[in-house]
Amino acid sequence: MEVRNCNSCGRIYNYIGGMPVCPICRNELEEKFQQVKKYIREHPYAQIYDVSEENGVSINQIKQWIREERLTFSKESDVGIDCENCGTMIKTGKYCNSCKVEMVNTFTSAYNTNTIQEDGTKKDTKTRMRYFNQDKLKKY
Repeated sequence: MEVRNCNSCGRIYNYIGGMPVCPICRNELEEKFQQVKKYIREHPYAQIYDVSEENGVSINQIKQWIREERLTFSKESDVGIDCENCGTMIKTGKYCNSCKVEMVNTFTSAYNTNTIQEDGTKKDTKTRMRYFNQDKLKKY
């Protein structure tokens, strides 16, 4: 375990993983999250500024919960955040659907380049050199 200072209150604590805050601040943050979640259920069309003021939570913290997909507003609500890649407004997560598809295609094509040689032709796996071990040679 690693000893760290809490980013929120400055206390020393044993860091286990996750958010760099002490257990006390983590519990307080979780209570505020539940309070914000309840407020949004009761006021589905509330603006992010109203939610922030009514619950005493920063706008950045609310946006972080939205990015983590822990918090979502109704589809009819005007609240949204920007896609980290292209800047399109999204309701939850880090990336819009088109950027997600583009990333999947990029990763897939990067994975498939292992079968393509530098000159653009596919590797011929049938004509590569093979080795026989001693057990196979004894049969002949």
